[in-house]
Amino acid sequence: MRHKESHDEVGALLVHNRLIEVRSRDIPDDRTRTVLACPRRKETVDQLQQNWSQTGSLPDLARFSKLRVLELSSNQLNGSVSESVGQLSSLEFLSLSGNSLTGVITESHFLNLSRVQDLRLFGNRFFINLSSDWNPPFQLDWLDMSSCKVGPTFPEWILTQTSLTGLYLSNAGLSGSLPIKVWDLFSSISTLDLSMNQIHGKLPNLSRTSLISVDLSSNIFSGALPSISPMLQELDLWNNMFSGPLSSFCAILHSPRMSYLDFSENLLSGELPNCFMQFRDLEMLNLGKNKLFGTIPSWLGNLNRIRLLRLHGNNFSGEVPSLENCTDLAVVDLGDNNLSGQIPTWMGQSLTNLAILRLRSNEFNGIIPFSLCRLATIHVLDLSHNNISGGLPHCFNNITALADDYISESIILELVWKGIEIEFGENLAGMRSIDMSRNYLVGEIPQSIASMTELISLNLSRNYLTGNLPENFGNMKMLESLDLSRNQISGKIPASFLRLNFLGVLDVSHNHLSGRIPLGTQLQSFNDSAYIGNLGLCGPPLTQICPGDGITQDDGIMRGSETDNKEHDNDGLINLGFFISRFSTVLGFVSGFWIVCGSLLLKSSWRYAYFKFLDDSKDLIYVKMAVAKGKLQRSLQR
Repeated sequence: MRHKESHDEVGALLVHNRLIEVRSRDIPDDRTRTVLACPRRKETVDQLQQNWSQTGSLPDLARFSKLRVLELSSNQLNGSVSESVGQLSSLEFLSLSGNSLTGVITESHFLNLSRVQDLRLFGNRFFINLSSDWNPPFQLDWLDMSSCKVGPTFPEWILTQTSLTGLYLSNAGLSGSLPIKVWDLFSSISTLDLSMNQIHGKLPNLSRTSLISVDLSSNIFSGALPSISPMLQELDLWNNMFSGPLSSFCAILHSPRMSYLDFSENLLSGELPNCFMQFRDLEMLNLGKNKLFGTIPSWLGNLNRIRLLRLHGNNFSGEVPSLENCTDLAVVDLGDNNLSGQIPTWMGQSLTNLAILRLRSNEFNGIIPFSLCRLATIHVLDLSHNNISGGLPHCFNNITALADDYISESIILELVWKGIEIEFGENLAGMRSIDMSRNYLVGEIPQSIASMTELISLNLSRNYLTGNLPENFGNMKMLESLDLSRNQISGKIPASFLRLNFLGVLDVSHNHLSGRIPLGTQLQSFNDSAYIGNLGLCGPPLTQICPGDGITQDDGIMRGSETDNKEHDNDGLINLGFFISRFSTVLGFVSGFWIVCGSLLLKSSWRYAYFKFLDDSKDLIYVKMAVAKGKLQRSLQR
């Protein structure tokens, strides 16, 4: 809605001694832009807007009779909202979202708001208490009450809002089934978000709606997947109980703009149907944790705009088809299936934007392709629980961006972290992890692995690795979790391990390590279970005492080791050296004494000068002390 610009008076408006941004003009096209002005008369203010910095509570707004825009989102406002807001009869846009406001919202808060078209209250802790037969004075085109207590039943008054284009009721405490009439309302809505509630029931045919974006995730919807609108671009049905084959989703003729599909964590079964080929603009496809089976179809390689592909936690089998044309892929998660064959070399050659590659818990075999070293933006590389053999690539130094890039997709990923499989969400962007555990890897750990200085988690456990640990292991200074257990690694633990200051989990047990565990607060803080199974390893926290350390016997006297005793058996040489050194010291002292004193005794002029120097020094010291004493007394008398 656009009006001609007016030029009302401007002045200053203070709310609890803080300046509020306002403007006395009509509503612009971009209602969220920052406006700077200062009205002198409250009656002339028609826009009041402040973002990001305001604190405190809302004032009484009754005198702002001309106010048409009230935009106070994303501040730190608290307390309740006065019913005076219901007297702003000229108000068209009201947003209090993203604050810490509380209290009950009643019909009085909307009493005279007949012109309001956009109402946004999300992100507060409001309790919406409106009677079931309430007839609002307004017709909204946008409503967002996410995170407010709206339920448990779907509000009947929303059914009167026939002009709605956007409806957001995420995490609103809704439960039960939706009224039948609600689907008629949705026929005109373009954006619908009912996620994170407890709504159950089946979805009707949505092919005749105007829906563009639908989020029904984390509810209890069941039955077959619905037919959808050809206009639909985003559909999120994650974490429900939808069942049956994916082919039921293909009843529509064409949906050329589909860009986001998430059907993960449902009960869907069958093979991937060919109808998905039509989604040429698809960027995000998540079908994880269902009961899908069969081979992964080759047509996935034609989705050249796809950035996220997750088929994890199903029963897919066979080899991975070529996705080398999907060069925008940032996340590939095919874990927890029955896939076989070798890891394709094109993954490293063509998918240079990969941040997450998760192939764990499959039946991949062969060697790790050297092309994986080209994944310069990799954050999570998980090849664990497979049948991979051969050695670790010596080109880890090419994986340099473990410190630089970030993961832009907001996803949830299961990773083994500090020995426990947990889900990573928003904090996944900070993760740097390599997991190649439970394979058949052989050979030494390459020195180049220490060049990944920003690596946070490294798991090479349960393989057949041999040789010594790299001496520069301590260069990986950001490591928080290191598991090298159950291999055949030998030699000493490098002293550089003492530089791993962030290490919270360490397991080098059941190897062939030997020698003393380097002494330092960090390595001694771990339980002895981190080191057991290495017969040659000694020193704290193990009870095995290293050769050369003192041994306490039953009588409580500290006795040396056998080596020490052999050295003490040769008493003759030791005693002779002792007496020679002591005799030299005494002889030097006696000689120096008589050289000085003998000279004073034999030459009288020297003796006279020496004692005169002593007398003069005594007198000088006495005078200086007397002067200092006098000054101190005078200062005390003042």
